[in-house]
Amino acid sequence: ALSPQPESEVFEITDFTTASEWERFISKIEEVLNDWKLIGISSGKPLEKGIFTTGTWEEKSDEISFADFKFSVTHHYLVQEPSDKDGKEELGEDALPLPMQDLLCMNNDFPPRAHCLVRWYGLREFVVIAPAANNDAVISESKCNLLLSSVSIALGNTGCQVPLFVQIHHKWRRMYVGECQGPGVRTDFEMVHLRKVPSQYTHLSGLLDIFKSKIGCPLTPLPPVSMAIRLTFVLQDWQQYFWPQQPPDIDALVGGEVGGLEFGKLPFGACEDPISELHLATTWPHLAEGIIVDNDVYSDLDPLQAPQWSVRVRKADNPQCLLGDFLTEFFKLCRRKESTDEILGRSAFDEEGKEVADITHALSKLTEPAPVPIPKLSVTNMVHSAKKKIRKHRGVDESPLNNDVLNTILLFLFPDAADKLADVFESRASTSAGNNPPPENEDYNLFSQFKSAPSDSLTYKLALCLCMINFYHGGVKGVAHLWQEFVLEMRYRWENNYLIPGLANGAPDLRCCLLHQKLQMLNCCIERKKARDEGKRGSMSDRSPGGASGDGAKGGDHSGDNPDKEKEFGKSWESWSDSEEEFFECLSDTEDLKGNGQENGKKGAKESVNLKPEGRLHPHGKLMLLHPGEPLYVPITQEPAPMTEDLLEEQSEVLAKLGTSAEGAHLRARMQSACLLSDMESFKAANPGCCLEDFVRWYSPRDYIEEEVIDEKGNKVIRGELSARMKIPSNMWVEAWETAKPVPARRQKRLFDDTREAEKVLHYLAVQKPADLARHLLPCIIHAAVLKVKEEEAVEDISSVKKIIKQIISHSSKVLRFPSPEDKKLEEIIAQIMSVEAIIARARSLKAKFGVEKCENEEEKEDLQRFVNSLLEQPEVSVVGAGRGPAGSIIHKLFVNAQRVPVPLEEELRRSGSPEERRQGVQSEFPPPAGREVILRASVPRPAPYSKALPQRMYSVLTREDFRLAGAFSADTTFF
Repeated sequence: ALSPQPESEVFEITDFTTASEWERFISKIEEVLNDWKLIGISSGKPLEKGIFTTGTWEEKSDEISFADFKFSVTHHYLVQEPSDKDGKEELGEDALPLPMQDLLCMNNDFPPRAHCLVRWYGLREFVVIAPAANNDAVISESKCNLLLSSVSIALGNTGCQVPLFVQIHHKWRRMYVGECQGPGVRTDFEMVHLRKVPSQYTHLSGLLDIFKSKIGCPLTPLPPVSMAIRLTFVLQDWQQYFWPQQPPDIDALVGGEVGGLEFGKLPFGACEDPISELHLATTWPHLAEGIIVDNDVYSDLDPLQAPQWSVRVRKADNPQCLLGDFLTEFFKLCRRKESTDEILGRSAFDEEGKEVADITHALSKLTEPAPVPIPKLSVTNMVHSAKKKIRKHRGVDESPLNNDVLNTILLFLFPDAADKLADVFESRASTSAGNNPPPENEDYNLFSQFKSAPSDSLTYKLALCLCMINFYHGGVKGVAHLWQEFVLEMRYRWENNYLIPGLANGAPDLRCCLLHQKLQMLNCCIERKKARDEGKRGSMSDRSPGGASGDGAKGGDHSGDNPDKEKEFGKSWESWSDSEEEFFECLSDTEDLKGNGQENGKKGAKESVNLKPEGRLHPHGKLMLLHPGEPLYVPITQEPAPMTEDLLEEQSEVLAKLGTSAEGAHLRARMQSACLLSDMESFKAANPGCCLEDFVRWYSPRDYIEEEVIDEKGNKVIRGELSARMKIPSNMWVEAWETAKPVPARRQKRLFDDTREAEKVLHYLAVQKPADLARHLLPCIIHAAVLKVKEEEAVEDISSVKKIIKQIISHSSKVLRFPSPEDKKLEEIIAQIMSVEAIIARARSLKAKFGVEKCENEEEKEDLQRFVNSLLEQPEVSVVGAGRGPAGSIIHKLFVNAQRVPVPLEEELRRSGSPEERRQGVQSEFPPPAGREVILRASVPRPAPYSKALPQRMYSVLTREDFRLAGAFSADTTFF
């Protein structure tokens, strides 16, 4: 038996075959390259011109770790069509890897928008290994070398031909080193990044010296070096053009001359120039060495002579725009918690001594037999005296809105208030109440998508006024003040029978916002009250208010399906009231009417024929009553009660709560049949001796079935009978008919209690907080903003803006259709509107700068317009004709004018005599370039004269802040 001792010794043996952390790291890199199928020969077509900008770039990422230090591996590549297999076979063993061929490709120098490595090396595909955490950095040289060795081994092991880079130093420095391997060739990617530029590298001759010394070419006549140069000039001063948008004059009273700002219109445009800088890039795309001179004393690089010009504009970050500010400030109101009383001060009604005594005596004054006419003690007069007290107490200066502004707004909202005469007042109110049909265009009908209000309505105007007051005239206090005045005006109009202008006639429009529906409801109440009051004065004949229109329609509706009828009349559930109090719309004394009603009720069916017909409207065609054989008359009926959406919801809740029991169903039917019962009573009064069949023939013709039959004498006669549903025992119609008494509409209990409904609406308006108000009216403001943006876009005609506006409309209609939309979604809509405003403001700014409107030559004007539109939509736009074209000459002028303005900084530079100024003394029309980019390329055998000729490339960029050299130097690994 073996002793246990040797076994324990086995575990102490160190196994040198296990992988180290470094080897594991290399194998992880290889795994990732294998997973992404980056192994083997890379093939592809030569790069087309501009493909780096127009093509699609994609990236894949993965995470690997070296011990516990995490790295992210990212593969960046240009999406290309797969090349055919034949192409692969043609590639010989000696063919250079694709990335090495790309180093010499000149079609995509200086791409306007690309990864920095694409700009520096012209690569279409590469992999980057970088520390995963943003604050991690590989700084020590030994770690950098270790990573580079790992990359080199992984590339060698896998045969991957895609360049692999490692990010070193802090991320903001964008420092990369890397390698690319092919069969018998290798390219090293190296980089230099400095803050201060050595003076010998600020010009082309110094850069050529570095490039040549780095290549270290052993051949005596050095192969030609190809050069591409770009100088970028920045224009920041637009002194010669004042920004065209004048901010509105806030202090002036609002009227036509306030910088295009009046009540009922939203402002538009940026308060500051939305274009902060113009960058002009002048490019010499292909120069051979020796053609031009550019050294520390002299330069041939004149921007005006450059063969290619391209321009990009730098947009101001979030420029302050008027419409956007208006919307944002109004939206902030939605988050306020205070009530109107809290904002305006609760103590508004607390008065001292004598005035308090006056108020306490008000009730006793009402009861005393004083010679004071009663109308003078109406609620309205009390309200107006209360307003005076509020103003007295608050002090004139403390009032959030001054009287001029307030009166201007009230006249804008209620134009009829300017007319003193009551007759004029009434006629104006009725015409402005929307008798004219609304225009049937797309913009006008936006309100139904946004659930706002028509653009010519009072609600819409009120929203705009509140928005403006919130921004310019006292913020939330001003809003609370105007709302208080508005509610008082509504109360005044209700009590004095003045219709509210700017609202469509008829029942509340459920497509509009709830506030608009409430105002329409109040108008219905005023209309009914007004008609009733006129009836009491005896000015009306024996007809109920608005009966004619409603009943004519009812009488003519032969084809109407009865369920629809029931639905229509079922709306008046409110009228089925528990209150004992009865309201009569009457011409004579109420007591007499009550008596008549009771007598009529007591009379039996036999006597009903002898009743005097009452409340007839007109005969119903040639129809005759079935039994007495007299003409059938259409009665004057009560109109069903109008409903707002919150009342409809309440009604459906009440009906749903009644449950499914027989009792509940009976009660529900009774509640829904109040309107039917009223119509039956009117019909019985107008047609004494009628029967249910007569009523059905008028009210629901489909429920009366007629057929031809042959009588005993053999003649064809038409006989009719009720439909099957009408014959069901104890159905609702039969029950209602039996209980109905012959009472004309004017003596019936009101289906629509306008007094109660009006008071409900006025109370609803009075308790609204500014935040509730803002929520109600926000759809109107968004609607107005969209119309404003559309109107402004029509002037500029920018296709990209048209698309965004369509998106805003579809997005808004989804969000605003539902009650209480989320704040986040509302903010998104406002942000979209602001972005459109900024685009239009930029277009106007560029138009002004390039003088598009002033251009007299039509062809040139079109070219400039196209150029301006391209600047808005593309990252960089090439200038047709470079410095000699129409756009080029304008840009040249802009720079010349900017140079004429003495800037202290530039004077200092001149005094110090910077080399750039000295060299460009002749071309002082342009400032010193903000950026100098140079690409040097050559195909040179390295490292020995007999090595293969391989691509060498060096990119240099020099700006005010830093200097960078990015070199890609290839070497032959077979013959060295």
